[in-house]
Amino acid sequence: MKEFPIPVRTSPDVLGPGSQTAEGEGFSYAPFPRDVPTFSMPQVPEGADAASLGTAHRLLARFVDQMDGGAPRVELSALPASVVRVLNESLGEGEVCVRIATRNGDGAEIRIQETVFAGVWREQHLRADGGREHDWLLACPVPPVAIERAQRAATTHLPPFEILRGAMNSPALLTEIREQVLHFRPGQPPHVINLTLLPLTAEDQAVLEQAAPAGPVAILSRGFGNCRITSTTLRNLWRVQYFNSMQTLILNTLEVVEVPEVAMAAADDLADSRERMRELLEWMGESGSA
Repeated sequence: MKEFPIPVRTSPDVLGPGSQTAEGEGFSYAPFPRDVPTFSMPQVPEGADAASLGTAHRLLARFVDQMDGGAPRVELSALPASVVRVLNESLGEGEVCVRIATRNGDGAEIRIQETVFAGVWREQHLRADGGREHDWLLACPVPPVAIERAQRAATTHLPPFEILRGAMNSPALLTEIREQVLHFRPGQPPHVINLTLLPLTAEDQAVLEQAAPAGPVAILSRGFGNCRITSTTLRNLWRVQYFNSMQTLILNTLEVVEVPEVAMAAADDLADSRERMRELLEWMGESGSA
């Protein structure tokens, strides 16, 4: 798992208090206090019949082969329940989960759960009645639907908002945010605004909530403590919040980026997952032949 240093001091003479790009000099880092996550190979379910185990094994073998230089995606919804059970228990649950609300507000949603293999995801599209429309197994840094739905629901223009009496720094912050959102291009370093370092009044916070309310995508990453990531209605603007074990907010940032790095699996993670899934396949093969 990649290290993720958190900036704790910025360079106000370059970018203004609390703001920074992710590259360059001017800020120092401190490691985020957390337990280091360790990998534990999931268990092949006891009592699984040989046919279900064999079907799951063949599916995963093709999937792992396609991971070598590709981004495979396999639909699982038509599989027998016994095979899905083998896959569920063999893949386990990892550090990152995603919830995406639909635009019509009827209760339908997309739920995404990383498996214990970093960068390997289960993406389920649920109807309002709870039925499952799709159940994808895919390998990628972050499921594309999370970026696509965040972008679809966002705009580059600030919505109408009121500057409240008592607001001090929010007007200047909104000017900075507007410029960054308008000029953002995919692939450029993230622009980070560290709200923790700024003297924000309750009125400032309210203005920011009005101008950049939450969007449809919510991500929880447990790999670095407890990190909650929320899209906003401004394109490529994300609210990224870090909490300690007591659920106290210890770092509150806004990031202008296609998707925050903490939500993504690195190339090394995916390569490592591919090798570990090959080990799982060997184990499954031994279980099926026992």
